[in-house]
Amino acid sequence: MDQEIIERLSKTEHGFKPMEIEAKKLFDSNPIEDNMKTAIGLLDDELYQIRSVGVFLLGYISSIDTTALQILKRKVSNDKSWQVQEILAKAFDQYCRDNGYEKSIPVIIDWLSDQNPNVCRAVTEGLRIWTGRPYFNTNPEVAIQLISRHKAHESEYLRKSVGNSLRDISKKHNDLIKDELSTWDLSNKQTLFTYKLVVKAK
Repeated sequence: MDQEIIERLSKTEHGFKPMEIEAKKLFDSNPIEDNMKTAIGLLDDELYQIRSVGVFLLGYISSIDTTALQILKRKVSNDKSWQVQEILAKAFDQYCRDNGYEKSIPVIIDWLSDQNPNVCRAVTEGLRIWTGRPYFNTNPEVAIQLISRHKAHESEYLRKSVGNSLRDISKKHNDLIKDELSTWDLSNKQTLFTYKLVVKAK
């Protein structure tokens, strides 16, 4: 990547659009093999802004070459930067968008079954607002079922995403959310935490 671009991106303190734009430029102008090498190299940069370009780039590649999807899942999910984790969520949604949301359900379930809460959160957060996405907009009950799997997860970071995602859905499908919440064991402190986020004043 051009040094001038690196210096400009390093000064980005808020928002992710500049990194996304650079990643799309790379994706549109280079072969997949070259982009894969570039993305992998960027993941080792000390600047989160530059690593974020790599993550966005892997998101664009992932529906074409699933090796990119595995790198997102196994390497990027362990990045210590919360900003990079936000981009991981965007990259996962990019994969689902390009691959097709309904077709991606097996991968969604696989990621939600992972032991790393960052991998699970990439799904719950990346697909927000779930019922604004194709397939889930006509099958909100499927979205609710998938998201609710982690209502009692030990990771508060993940539970916040679960609660916020379900609250999003409640704005259009309140009855479905009420039905789901009625099955929750609120004696569980972690579940109660998520419940309070879902029903928090809109």
